[in-house]
Amino acid sequence: MPKLSGVIETALYVDDLDRARAFYTDVLGLEPLTSDSRFMAFDIGGRNVLLLFRRGATLETVHLPGGTIPPHDGSGPIHAAFAIAADELLAWEKRLGEHDVAIEGRTDWPRGGKSIYFRDPDNHLLELVTPGVWAIY
Repeated sequence: MPKLSGVIETALYVDDLDRARAFYTDVLGLEPLTSDSRFMAFDIGGRNVLLLFRRGATLETVHLPGGTIPPHDGSGPIHAAFAIAADELLAWEKRLGEHDVAIEGRTDWPRGGKSIYFRDPDNHLLELVTPGVWAIY
C-alpha cells in the first residue's frame, strides 16, 4: 500500500483577503509565498503552506499551463493548529494580547503539551500547540 508522508497544505476560506492578510502577517508573523485576487499562500515553518481563499472565489476550474485545479470552497468556522516551541507559549500569549486577540481556551494535555485557542477575523478557531499533545508531537 502506498503511504502518505505529510500534510502540505491547509486551506481556510475568508470573506476579506486584505483583512485576513493583515491578521496572519501582523499578528502571527507569517511570510506570504504568493497571492492573487483569489487566494494567498503563507509559509508555515518552511514545511507547510497555509492557503487563505476568498470565499466564493474558487467556484470555477482554474486553468494553469501545467493543468487544472478543480473548484472548491468552504464555509463556517474551521479549526487549524500550529506548532510552537514550549518555551515560546508565554511570548505568544503576550503577542496575542498586544493585538487584542482574546484567548478563548487553554488546555494542559496528558502528555505534557499545552494549547491556547483564539479566533481569526473570520471566526476560524486557531490553536497554538506545544510538543506533547499527540504521540507523534
